[in-house]
Amino acid sequence: RTTMGFIALSQGHSFEDRVSEGAMDAPPILFDAHSALGQDYCAAIELAGEYAYAGRDIVVQTVLDILGAEATYTVHNHHNYLWREQHFGQWWWVVRKGCTPAFPGQASFIGSTMGDCAVIVEGVDSERSRAALYTTVHGAGRTMSRTQAAGKRRWRNGRWVQVSPGIVDFEQVRARLRAHGIELRGGGADEAPQCYKPLGEVLARHEGTIRILWTLYPLGVAMAGEHDFDPYKD
Repeated sequence: RTTMGFIALSQGHSFEDRVSEGAMDAPPILFDAHSALGQDYCAAIELAGEYAYAGRDIVVQTVLDILGAEATYTVHNHHNYLWREQHFGQWWWVVRKGCTPAFPGQASFIGSTMGDCAVIVEGVDSERSRAALYTTVHGAGRTMSRTQAAGKRRWRNGRWVQVSPGIVDFEQVRARLRAHGIELRGGGADEAPQCYKPLGEVLARHEGTIRILWTLYPLGVAMAGEHDFDPYKD
């Protein structure tokens, strides 16, 4: 949301206005890092990153308190963030959209879906990883949009109203998860497993840049419910 706000500012709109970031192959939107807008953007991204870290710390600690457990190992890094890094003898601003750092020896978490395994990986040093600026994915990537999956909805009078149907039958998704012994709390059709690529196939494309340390099997999944209103997404 922070980045979209600054994109709006760069186009002469207010921070709160909704604007398009363009198609995947559209020319990049650039800020001069030495301009007032560029410096404000860097400061805002850093603040947003601290906010995200704090939020994750609170969520994890809450879960640990519920379970009566303690953390023995943590992996904590950003995606969709801005870094100042040196590559090929020069300093760069590196924006990892949908990606996360994976420097040699650095651990990263790559999530999957509510019904599939996730992994903790470690970056390795190779020609491919250097060319990728020591970057890896932070998830499997979508195969369909949220609207395709869940249909169109409108928030009216404090509740969601379905305008058109989506592709995913979420009751069938719940049934499949129960059959595999996975407890789901919340979630919605837009986050169903079939909305994403198989993580194993994605990781295979990154061979030589990362190695898998641990594979995590889902037992319970907690997400915002399909009837909850998310001001950042909705």
